[in-house]
Amino acid sequence: MPKARVTAVIAEDEALLRSALLEQLQQAWPQLHVVAECEDGASALEAIDEHQPDVAFLDIRMPGLTGLEVAAATTQASPGTQIVFVTAYDQYAIDAFDRGAIDYLLKPIAAERLAATVQRLKLRAASGATDAAALSEVLARLATLPGTPSRPPLTWLTASAGRETRLILVDDVAYFRADNKYTTVMTREGEALLRTPIRELLAVLDPGTFKQIHRSTIVNLKAIASIIRDDTGRGIVRLKDRAETLTVSQPFMHLFRHM
Repeated sequence: MPKARVTAVIAEDEALLRSALLEQLQQAWPQLHVVAECEDGASALEAIDEHQPDVAFLDIRMPGLTGLEVAAATTQASPGTQIVFVTAYDQYAIDAFDRGAIDYLLKPIAAERLAATVQRLKLRAASGATDAAALSEVLARLATLPGTPSRPPLTWLTASAGRETRLILVDDVAYFRADNKYTTVMTREGEALLRTPIRELLAVLDPGTFKQIHRSTIVNLKAIASIIRDDTGRGIVRLKDRAETLTVSQPFMHLFRHM
């Protein structure tokens, strides 16, 4: 028996585009209930894990976790969630989508395309069908796409510790933790305050070295001594040079499966 209400999560880092997509969905699918609007991949993954929505509309390029990483983690965090990628990719990427059974919306989103996507989602929701194999195929194809050229990762930080201003080598950072609109920087020597939101840091840190393990925490992989899974499915990170431990939210554990 089909569910009485179809739920969705929207993840788009641009506020205007996120609002526009919500408005278009309200017109194309009035019965759809959007349970969360997210501006980055980490909050999207946590929302998907919490709400177990029927559909997730994921912008492919977001700070921190990309839409592709969120989709890959969703196969475990919420296996019944259908994925719709929102993309500005070129035709090469669109070909990857068209070979599979996964929907995409090309920016700017055309009303006719959205209507067709909504119709397919309704049919799948009514039947309860999801295609994990098709999603895996699309993710594998998109992983081979050439990346957009970007500036080199951040090397130094200027942070405050009381009245002192410190110049901190990024490699010396054990982890970052969100502190309202600012970010606490933790090193072997202690902590300092960075006047940059953690979400903005994700765009300039080396993704091969720094991983988001919680909506409010980014850890330096080089600073990790071990990761263990507790009885709730969350991870506990032990650090090499600091006594405290860090919690890896359960949906983020998928990102550490090869460690």
